[in-house]
Amino acid sequence: MIGVTVQESESIDRALRRFKKKYERSGILKEFKRRTFYTKPSITSRMARIKAVRRQQRISKEMQ
Repeated sequence: MIGVTVQESESIDRALRRFKKKYERSGILKEFKRRTFYTKPSITSRMARIKAVRRQQRISKEMQ
């Protein structure tokens, strides 16, 4: 559970901005979207392979 304590002289907008940053960094929304529907293991492994290929291409491109 994510929580933000509001300081005495802090505005609500600033506290809300801090909360949103913590929320995005924690990956809760990403995890929720991943769990909302079932993906077959074959599709999961295929996506992992595609992601690895892209990562390797990006690394090799940076090395050049």
